[in-house]
Parts: sequence; structure tokens; C-alpha cells
Amino acid sequence: MPETLRPAAAELDAEDAKLVTLSRAARGRVGSAEGAAVRDTDGRTYAAASVTLPSLALSALQAAVAQAVSAGAAGLEAAAVVTAADAVDEPGLAAVRDLADAAPVLLAGVDGTVLGAYRG
Repeated sequence: MPETLRPAAAELDAEDAKLVTLSRAARGRVGSAEGAAVRDTDGRTYAAASVTLPSLALSALQAAVAQAVSAGAAGLEAAAVVTAADAVDEPGLAAVRDLADAAPVLLAGVDGTVLGAYRG
């Protein structure tokens, strides 16, 4: 069953705001449709843009989770996606849920305004 986007807290804490900032930067750096960032359980952050190649396609969230896993992260605390879309992609949410059942996944517009959060 797809997760539902719920209202986010009125004010983000500094660490979640950092995830949105990193997501926007990843998106802007390469002119991608979306950017994402995740924070692992050790507090390390990983940011990525979507990847679209003839042989490989990853959403930004999948790419950020892949970076975290390849660096040895065993779990995630939170994630953020910056996109013009009105929802986070299901495969990206599934990748987060592989490591963290309840980690919030923030959805923000391209201007960085948080539109809501998915909470497992």
C-alpha cells in the first residue's frame, strides 16, 4: 500500500532543514529534476541527484540511499526530496524503508518549501 503524504511540522529542526538544503544543492548542481539527501544513524549525510542513463535509472532518493549503504550505513534517521513532483517515488520510499521503517521522508518543492512528510 502506498504511503500517504502528511503535513510536516511547522518548523523543521536544524538537521532536517540541512537535508532540504543538501537536496536543493544536489538538484541544482547538475540541473536534475530532483535532489535528495539522507541522514544515517551516525549523523552522516549523503546527497544525490536523479540518474538517467540508457543502462541505469535511479531516483535521487534511491541514489542517496545507495550512497549511504555503500558507505556502510546500517540505518537512516531521515530523508528529504526536492522536486517539482507532487509525491516521492515509491521505489525511493521503499529504499528508505529497507533501512528504516519509521524514518520521516520530507517532500519539498524546488524552492525548498516543505510540502509534507511520509512517516512509515
